[in-house]
Amino acid sequence: MRYPDGGGLTPAARAKCEQVRLETAGLFAAGMSPPQVAKKLWVSRKSAYVWHPAWRTAGAEALVSKGPGGQHCRLNAAQVERLEAALDAGPAVWGWTEDQRWTLARVTVLVGRLSHISYTPRGISYLLHRLGWSRQIPQCRTAERDEETIATWVKDTWPLAEQRRGIRTRGSASPTKQDNR
Repeated sequence: MRYPDGGGLTPAARAKCEQVRLETAGLFAAGMSPPQVAKKLWVSRKSAYVWHPAWRTAGAEALVSKGPGGQHCRLNAAQVERLEAALDAGPAVWGWTEDQRWTLARVTVLVGRLSHISYTPRGISYLLHRLGWSRQIPQCRTAERDEETIATWVKDTWPLAEQRRGIRTRGSASPTKQDNR
């Protein structure tokens, strides 16, 4: 399942694609060839050639959308709501007190505790993405960070470091031969 949200298309965009496929069925019925249909509807020839035999065998019903691809969520709506509430509560509530980060391994254990359904970490990443969670990299800051010193360095020292070193002259790459131009 590469795109858990249905191929990256909104429901309106999926409906538009389905409308184009159904229009294709009408053009095939009118006797147009796949290349002509592809040119008229601005779709790829490959798509038209795939749709044509499907239309021939099962008619326009074969071109109706089957919905977004990928596996369906194994959790029901109540389990998903419970999982979201548990994730919002934080890891400390569930016994992970050493830091406040949800990892895939921790969420896998949490789903097992809440719903008795086992997921792989990769499956959990798809599930979290579907729920609107994204991968975050914790921002580490030095405890002894002195903002005033950093601001002074950026204002005074950095412009000097950025200045050009001087005009470069042409020369030879050989250490023994000088370029006499």
